[in-house]
Amino acid sequence: MILPMYLYGQPVLRKVAEPIDKDYPELQTLIDNMFETMYKSDGVGLAAPQIGLGIRVVVIDASPMAEEEPSLANSKITLINPHIDSFEGDNVSMEEGCLSLPGIHESVTRKNTIHITYLDENFVEHDEVISGYLARVIQHEYDHLEGHVFTDRISPIRRQLITNKLQNIAKGKVNCNYKTK
Repeated sequence: MILPMYLYGQPVLRKVAEPIDKDYPELQTLIDNMFETMYKSDGVGLAAPQIGLGIRVVVIDASPMAEEEPSLANSKITLINPHIDSFEGDNVSMEEGCLSLPGIHESVTRKNTIHITYLDENFVEHDEVISGYLARVIQHEYDHLEGHVFTDRISPIRRQLITNKLQNIAKGKVNCNYKTK
């Protein structure tokens, strides 16, 4: 089922998401719906707050970027209760966009490598070091779990320049090719 995307201005995007346990109701259905919603919206990552749920669940599939970074070919992943233990490596700037902030793309600087622990959809624990584009996508989605959006990470001057766009999104004055709330 395609779920509506919560846009900038919705309070759920500014709250720290809560961890879940394996008894969370219909978790596999939620995960399936999140992937379906992400694919339909042409995204490579989706955090539960973006569909109005204040829980620590993220789905990612960066395989569309595999042509530029072959290691992304099998990057479909579900992160439950993730925690980034450390940010490492070089600072890398790259343009980012977000399904919750349609039409806005800005250069964001992030560390190239992260050390992350998380549970997968079967509640198997993982402890990994991830680098490159996948590390960027995880950091972007992790920010959503922490109540942040990518425009929080741009310079104050750039943020000032997009203030009207952000206000229009918050007022619902935006065109998307996906369902929004």
